[in-house]
Amino acid sequence: MIKTPVVVKAEDGFDGRPIALLVQEASQYASKIYIQIGEKNINAKSIMGMMSLSLTDGEKITVVTEGEDEKNAAEGIRTFFAKIAG
Repeated sequence: MIKTPVVVKAEDGFDGRPIALLVQEASQYASKIYIQIGEKNINAKSIMGMMSLSLTDGEKITVVTEGEDEKNAAEGIRTFFAKIAG
C-alpha cells in the first residue's frame, strides 16, 4: 500500500470533465485506488463517488494505491493532478 499526499490545484474547480478524466486515469490500473479526505475514503474508479467529494483548489488529499501496479498507479494519479493544474 502506498499513500501519496497531493494538493489539488484546480483554479477553475474540479468537477465534470476533470473528474471523468481522473476516473479514466485510475481505471487504467489493476490496483485499488482511493482518494482520502479526512475520514472519507472514496474509490477513484467510481464517477459517482468522485463527484461526491467536491474537490476544491488547494485542498489536501491522500491518494492510496494497493495492488500489483501500486507504484505506477500512485505516480500516474500524482502526475494527473500535476497536469490538471498546468
